[in-house]
Amino acid sequence: MKTAIWLYLFLFLAVFDLHAQYPILTPFAISLGAAPTFIGWMMGIYSLTHLPGNLIAGTQIDKHGSRRYIVFSLLGAGIILLIQAQIHTPWQLLALRSISGFVLAFLSPACLALLAQLSNDPIKQGKYMSGHGVVHTLASVVSPAAGALIVGALGFSATFASLGYLLILSGVIAWLSMPKGLTEVQHEKVTEPAKPINLVEEKRKFLPVSWRYFALPLVIACAQGILFFELPLRGGGHSSMMSTGLLFSIISVGALFTLSMLFLNRYSPKLRLIAGVLLMSLCFFALAAIPQIPLSSVLFVLGMSKGIIFPAMATLFIHLSGGNKLGRIFSLQSIATSIGSFIGPITAGQLRVGLSPYFIAFVLLMIGIMLLPYFTARREASLSDPKSILG
Repeated sequence: MKTAIWLYLFLFLAVFDLHAQYPILTPFAISLGAAPTFIGWMMGIYSLTHLPGNLIAGTQIDKHGSRRYIVFSLLGAGIILLIQAQIHTPWQLLALRSISGFVLAFLSPACLALLAQLSNDPIKQGKYMSGHGVVHTLASVVSPAAGALIVGALGFSATFASLGYLLILSGVIAWLSMPKGLTEVQHEKVTEPAKPINLVEEKRKFLPVSWRYFALPLVIACAQGILFFELPLRGGGHSSMMSTGLLFSIISVGALFTLSMLFLNRYSPKLRLIAGVLLMSLCFFALAAIPQIPLSSVLFVLGMSKGIIFPAMATLFIHLSGGNKLGRIFSLQSIATSIGSFIGPITAGQLRVGLSPYFIAFVLLMIGIMLLPYFTARREASLSDPKSILG
């Protein structure tokens, strides 16, 4: 539990630091002379450079543990922000964002793998993932508005520098306080009283994870990339950073609302995932086709869908993998997310004049729901029924 508390603290600081940039990156790029199309590529290249980092992270986290990669991501991202505070051209910003994408590619799979390894109990694993979602959401509630306020008071350069120092401090604390590898976490498991062989868990090890499950984080990330690109540019890009920051915070408040509903963890993760994605797709349809609905209301409901989706997705991947090779599983999830985050803003930047990007997000989410392998549901359900294993 001590490791989980430390990890939640680092996650809070890291997420606060990163989400504080959401409402200010687009105005900062515009102040450097960047056009909307260039901004789409700037946001997309960040996600594209996640890919090599995700590929490396998959095997290395399983081999060496999460600590060194969490520290590397935090320190590297902090140094990049310090450099970003001194740049003067859009191309310099593009280069730094591409490097930042690679550096931060290790953070999410390392944190999720470490959390999943803290317990063998599926219920506790679900609680850890929900805790991850709560911490992530709490940080993202206050950080967008806080980032806009800091820029208003200090300017872009001082804001990026302060956020960089915060990440570096987080990395140093992580280096001093986190377990050095998987062995310490495994030792905690070994010292527990011996348990009889669980045939359910043994059978889980042989259930393959279909590639169709990874299509869902891809389309979700694509839809989110479209949203993060469009919100700061609404009204022709003349909206204030403060109002944009508040809109991002509304999304996070909605996510926190559903994350606090702990009874949702009792339901099947696949059922929760389908319900959450369906709700998110309806929100994008409303943004595209029903402008009469207040934007803040739609974004709150969209945030509620995120609060359902992400803990359910993490729990589902743990369930499907049987708790094995978690670094690789979450690395594949991050790869799918990176591809979607790359496609989303670039698509929005290229097509926003002739077609609503929100409608594109709606279509992609519906395709993602249809791609889920529903016909394996009976096979997955059998894992929770000991009679099916005992014959």
